[in-house]
Amino acid sequence: MKFITIAEWEFKETLKSKKFLIIFCLQISMLFLMIFVFNAFAVNIQSDKGVSITPSLSGFASLDIDDQGHLFTKYINPSLINVQSSDYNNSLQNLNNGEITGFVQVPSDSLNSIRNIDTINVKLYLDYNDPKRSVIRDEVNSTVNIMATAISNSWINSLIPQNTTQIAVNQQSTGQSLQIQILTNAMLAILLFLPLFFFGNMIIDSVVGEKERKTGEILMAMPISPSQIILGKILAVEGVIAIQIAFWMIILFIMGFKFADPILIYILVIITALPILGVTTIISAYSKNYKEAGIGITISYIGVVGVLIIPALTYLSIKSLASNISPMTMVMRIFSGETIPFWQYFIPIVFIFLVTILTYWISIKLFERDDIFFGPRPRLIRLFLELIRFKKNVK
Repeated sequence: MKFITIAEWEFKETLKSKKFLIIFCLQISMLFLMIFVFNAFAVNIQSDKGVSITPSLSGFASLDIDDQGHLFTKYINPSLINVQSSDYNNSLQNLNNGEITGFVQVPSDSLNSIRNIDTINVKLYLDYNDPKRSVIRDEVNSTVNIMATAISNSWINSLIPQNTTQIAVNQQSTGQSLQIQILTNAMLAILLFLPLFFFGNMIIDSVVGEKERKTGEILMAMPISPSQIILGKILAVEGVIAIQIAFWMIILFIMGFKFADPILIYILVIITALPILGVTTIISAYSKNYKEAGIGITISYIGVVGVLIIPALTYLSIKSLASNISPMTMVMRIFSGETIPFWQYFIPIVFIFLVTILTYWISIKLFERDDIFFGPRPRLIRLFLELIRFKKNVK
């Protein structure tokens, strides 16, 4: 396999390049800077003077409450979650159908329990397949604390400080607040996928550089097919990206960020680089020079970022199966500790595979054309029609 030989040569030359070492060190420095900014922002959000990253979160998560005495309902914050009163049976049905994120049941005799200075057992039911469950859990904990404080103060004001109502909630430990959950999961995912967009210049230098340095004729004259040349160049860059991602994950782990299933996350990030490199190679193969390639890649990467981020952010608010098409969605779900069915991993993998095959096929078709490599270059419309077999010979 000659493409492996090409990949080995390109990979070694890249690692020996002073330009690559400088860029690599700058990227690591940028990672530390981003971690510092992220930690500072997270601290500000948790403080009393912190700012919210979203203007309104009303209706983001939904909660049913069975509270006949209106004790719990009086203290919960309706501006954060959508609260509605319901009975036990209907609430459990809504929870099982995925219509709500959580359900709180307050004993019907809660007011009598307060008068008799008894314990009130507030039960919380959560949908653990919903990534917004920590929002409900955190808000219920906060409401319970407010209730306990208010009732205790009421007894103190009645000059009976020794009697304090106890309120217990049958649930797991408190999760992160909504802002911190979104910020942490989104930030970690972005940090891990960010290096995928740093190596477009390597593809440009490898492909467009052949035209600029006038070495393309020698390369095309060698007994190597265009497909092997393209695969070799892409495989070399993929190896460099794999090293970069590994370094970033190790640094994040040392800095205190915890990863669930780090190997799985690493694989998802690495295979995501394949279609991105395919798109970069298409633009590099068609471009005449570095400037044109740089502009094209900048524009195309905006679309690629949208394909990765928009489904991931959509999944936070709408639990849609289609949003799993982005591998970033799967990574964020892993970060949140969600139990993911094995078959759902095939959704982003199949999407990545199909886009990779398509982009590599197009880049190979472009690279093997003499008119693109040596000129005069055909127009994009003509190339598109030829690729879809509408026109085979256009003069």
